[in-house]
Amino acid sequence: MIFVDSGAWYASAVPDDRDYDAARSWFHANREPLVTTDYVVDELLTLFKTRGEFQRCFEWGRQLLEERIAQLEWVCPADVQRAWILFSTHTDKQWSFTDCVSRVVMDRLQIKTAFAFDDHFRQFGDVTVVPA
Repeated sequence: MIFVDSGAWYASAVPDDRDYDAARSWFHANREPLVTTDYVVDELLTLFKTRGEFQRCFEWGRQLLEERIAQLEWVCPADVQRAWILFSTHTDKQWSFTDCVSRVVMDRLQIKTAFAFDDHFRQFGDVTVVPA
């Protein structure tokens, strides 16, 4: 399984995004199952809407919530508590709370690969980030 971050979803959807070509190439070549969280979907839909991408917001939101393109993993209270510990003890990092939740869920599901374009997943140290 490969975890998908909100930036990778966004880059896969929006041709004006600087990572669009790399994202689309990787996305179409990938044969591994994808997983994301409700927190990532929240972040993605908010990003679409604030950037005026209303049509994409509803198209991608529907596909993700109906689990057509990825397994949707719902964050549980224990995940939030573990994420809070990670978030509050790594003050030297620029990780968002959603990044920390993503890491905790990846650990719980034993996922070691993330489809992402920001450096936060690389900073976790033991996560393989694609595309390379």
